Amino acid sequence: MRDHTKLRAFELADDIAILIYKVTKDFPKEEIYGLVSQIRRAAVSVSSNIVEGCARNSQTEYLRFLEIAFASLRETHYQFGLAIRLGYIKESIVNECNMKFIEAEKVLGALIRSLR
Repeated sequence: MRDHTKLRAFELADDIAILIYKVTKDFPKEEIYGLVSQIRRAAVSVSSNIVEGCARNSQTEYLRFLEIAFASLRETHYQFGLAIRLGYIKESIVNECNMKFIEAEKVLGALIRSLR
């Protein structure tokens, strides 16, 4: 079993999940069951799949869960961009958040490539 807390990819994914929860609390109330719910689930899925993959015994299963985490990360990044275009996210935090997404995608992508 691997220790997910030692992975930079997990740390970044966890940061993004917290960031998404903070950002979406100010979304319009009519989005509570729409975009808010969807982006929060996707964001939590990233770190959750890293944790679950680390708990698996085989390298193949570990890699599969990391790939699912990467897909959820890309989904979250898209939904974040959609929220920006809809005017739900303050311009003052967009660059910082996008940089966090890009770093997480690079780190997780590199981890996946190293295991292939």
